[in-house]
Amino acid sequence: MDRRSLIKHAGIAGVLAAGVAPAVHAQAAIRWRLASSFPKSLDTIFGAAEVFSKAVKEMSGGKFEVSVHAAGELMPAFGVVDGVQNGTVEMAHTAPYYFFGKNEAFAIGGAIPFGMNSRQLTAWIVDGNGGKLMREFYAKYSIVNFLGGNTGAQMGGWFRKEIKSPADIKGLKFRIGGFAGKVIERMGGVPQNIPGGEIYQALEKGTIDAAEWIGPYDDQKLGFNKVAPFYYYPGWWEGSLNLEFYVNQKALNGLSAENKAIVQAAAYEAHVTTQARYDARNPGALKQLVAAKTKVLPFPQSVLDASFQASMDLYGDLEKSNPDWKKIYDDYRNFQRDEILWFRFAEGRFDSFMSSKKL
Repeated sequence: MDRRSLIKHAGIAGVLAAGVAPAVHAQAAIRWRLASSFPKSLDTIFGAAEVFSKAVKEMSGGKFEVSVHAAGELMPAFGVVDGVQNGTVEMAHTAPYYFFGKNEAFAIGGAIPFGMNSRQLTAWIVDGNGGKLMREFYAKYSIVNFLGGNTGAQMGGWFRKEIKSPADIKGLKFRIGGFAGKVIERMGGVPQNIPGGEIYQALEKGTIDAAEWIGPYDDQKLGFNKVAPFYYYPGWWEGSLNLEFYVNQKALNGLSAENKAIVQAAAYEAHVTTQARYDARNPGALKQLVAAKTKVLPFPQSVLDASFQASMDLYGDLEKSNPDWKKIYDDYRNFQRDEILWFRFAEGRFDSFMSSKKL
């Protein structure tokens, strides 16, 4: 009787007794490292990677674990793309626009001035052409991207002095995240790209005149209200900020289909959880900041108009000089036009009405 027939007729007990037990292939444990661009103190944005890690471990029954490392532990905050690309770590969690210096098209995957809000951007990536276009772009860096959270619309930052007109931007040393600095530069400002964990000290010492980070909850944690009295809105450079998980292409290819699906599902969970946390926690933090005498002010219309024009001029130049930008941005902007039309009829009108009522 051959081995297969023996197993069929004798059953497992008989096979074991016969000493011919079939080979058992135990699945090897998978251990990845994730480098974050954010400090541990920010439980919202850094926490997205922790949500991801926890979900991966639970869905895999503990067979797939991802250790999460804050900015500076394994590599600098702005070194994570190189780390993933060269395989130093299997993955990273970051804000794509930090890497506009490599190619301006990185910013489109995160946030560009006067870009889409969070729902619109997620729609473009998940159900529009955004996911396909960004995957094609990141492949040049041996990276596969996954959604990693969204902050929603951000505040316009903390200023030592009032901003009354576009002239007040001239000469302003402004810590502003990534790509938006190119617009501030066109307006005469001096952009500074400083990691989140280093902003307070720079603002306190007067190394910079103003700084933006995200919104009330995170900004309060970082203590910006203690060193700058004026808090402006909106952050026109970030109608939303899409965060991403970057995974090394070779590492992802080495996973089973099941584990690839786990990575995708865990990324979605982190994406939804992160925005929910910001939406839930920002209102209370804003109330506390106002109670602490923070002066919350809207940017003047003249500043918004000048910023918009500078942004459109920049995009026009990039369409001529950067083929990657043109390919992705053309689709992005067409999608945004339709989204704005739809939101004007439904979401926009509803939100405008509700904000006029006292509940």
